[in-house]
Amino acid sequence: MTGSFPLTLRVADRLVVVVGGGHVATRRTLTLLTAGARVVVVSPTVTDSLASSISRGDVEWRERAYESSDLDGAWLVQTATGDPAVDGRVADDAEARQIWCLKGGDPDHATAWMPAVASVDDVTVAVSGGGDARRATSLRDAVAAALQSGDLPLRHGTHHPGGFVALVGGGPGDPGLLTARGRRLLAEADVVVFDRLAPQSVLAELAPDVEVIDVGKMPDNHPIPQEEINEILIDRAKQGKIVVRLKGGDPYVFGRGGEELIACREAGIEVEVVPGVTSAIAVAAAAGIPVTHRGVANGFSVVTGHTDLIELPTERSHTLVLLMGVGRLREAAEQLIGAGHDPETPVALVENGYADNQRVTVGTLSTITERAEAVGVKPPAVTIIGDVVSLSPAWPPA
Repeated sequence: MTGSFPLTLRVADRLVVVVGGGHVATRRTLTLLTAGARVVVVSPTVTDSLASSISRGDVEWRERAYESSDLDGAWLVQTATGDPAVDGRVADDAEARQIWCLKGGDPDHATAWMPAVASVDDVTVAVSGGGDARRATSLRDAVAAALQSGDLPLRHGTHHPGGFVALVGGGPGDPGLLTARGRRLLAEADVVVFDRLAPQSVLAELAPDVEVIDVGKMPDNHPIPQEEINEILIDRAKQGKIVVRLKGGDPYVFGRGGEELIACREAGIEVEVVPGVTSAIAVAAAAGIPVTHRGVANGFSVVTGHTDLIELPTERSHTLVLLMGVGRLREAAEQLIGAGHDPETPVALVENGYADNQRVTVGTLSTITERAEAVGVKPPAVTIIGDVVSLSPAWPPA
């Protein structure tokens, strides 16, 4: 608005007068109470919500019509009676006393305007819509959504006082399956420590000065041991930096997130865990395979290919999901059959779930090894075993 000057007011422990007791007055009163103001409401009647605040002693209520003396000692006044004559009188009294006035429904004759406000973490966004409250709200919501998704930068200009580590599950690799919270933390990060299976395309969105550390492990090849990864997280956090440990899938599903959490906490580092979409379920879904399905499967187990499979349920109605098991597929199939699993149990191997080069190979416990070798199945791949595989569009085997 012409002649306006954007400004934030500290109203904590200061007197603010609200003239009116309807819904607008109620919303404004609640906002002022949140900001710590001492609120006096002047109105013959009030809403039930305001009555609750009054009964708790949060608000002083003057149960009568407005009088000029109600503004004595006030720093700010909100008028929202719905009566133009009363609102105009309040505004005139405020002008004469040099008190800022929020004039409900008549921004052109106010001396102060309430912006649409959103808070995301420690960031507060206030939007003025030129007197159009609906316009301001729409803009506020759009900015807040961009902050929450990480599309706008949230990095601190100074280091986090005590350091901070976030263990973020990146999902099965598709950046669209990274959670909004994960994206927001990436937008705040000073350091990102990532795995081979994390959604690496999001790294291109980071600011140039963000330190990016690759600690990816290959099957049977761990060039950077877990203990060293823990030390990296702790070292950077102790430098007062925000550190994001970006993992594939979920940090707590064979992601060693628990070990990293314990190491950081023992070092006195604050840690947040952000769950991710685990590939154990998501990659099966990408191939059209539900790990449970009414009348087909009522439970599932998730194990790694390194696990002793003898003790797993043998029913075809119990789905088995094997992670990191491509290199030991033959051994796993033989072990399951030897433990009593039906050799004709359907099996699917899903390579590069959700990627453009996703491939599904199907067979049975007795044939899957030969089929996988024939087409050259390679990690990363998830193995799904059970009758639910027959629900996949790739079934039956060609």
